Amino acid sequence: MSKLEGKVAVVTGASKGIGAAVAKALAKDGASVVVNYASSQAGADAVVAAITAAGGKAVAVKGDVSKAAEAQALVEAAVERFGRLDVLVNNSGIYEFAPIEDITEEHYTRQFNVNVLGLLLTTKAASRHLGEGGSVVNISSAVTNLHPPMSAVYTGTKGAVEAISGVLAKELAPRQIRVNVVSPGYVETEGTHTAGIAGSEMETGIVAQTPLGRAGRPDDIADVVAFLASDAARWVSGEIISASGGLR
Repeated sequence: MSKLEGKVAVVTGASKGIGAAVAKALAKDGASVVVNYASSQAGADAVVAAITAAGGKAVAVKGDVSKAAEAQALVEAAVERFGRLDVLVNNSGIYEFAPIEDITEEHYTRQFNVNVLGLLLTTKAASRHLGEGGSVVNISSAVTNLHPPMSAVYTGTKGAVEAISGVLAKELAPRQIRVNVVSPGYVETEGTHTAGIAGSEMETGIVAQTPLGRAGRPDDIADVVAFLASDAARWVSGEIISASGGLR
């Protein structure tokens, strides 16, 4: 029996990159998966197609997690389609870099609305349906330890994710719902290619500082998330697990 057989999972921001890999990994382990997307329906449909072609169950659901009504509708879609909810992976996130002189209200609000408020709204909606053995996995970033220049706002959002996760781990513990964080290092994704980071001197420098000597892959992160989602991690809660190839 697969370790997530009979479980239902929602993965936010799952149309590409880490989120897509997480959705596929959870489906491979037997979960029925709601693949959330905000704008890329084609990407989400491709993830669903890959999952169903491999014999899994998945559906794509559009929703901006920073909007309360849409976060609620996303969770309700999972329950309506699959009858329950067991796992929530808060992966949706955006990043923009700027020096302190260029930080604006818009720069701040865009990132905090998705990265922090979105996590809170989706978890609030999901908490009404998660039962004993439920698992919430929040995606942070190694920037909270590395503190790269020009990332004050983005790093701030991920610091908030980690602090909030600690609170929620205690708040939801009486209901036997676990909350954990996965903190990726540098991962090569569609986003890093679009941003011009993949193949750049920046990437070379990051890899040079990574003890395991390569860029991360989305599946490197997805496998850690799948572990935390499963009963194999039944005694793990309130943890921040670094998946960075040793990068500190």
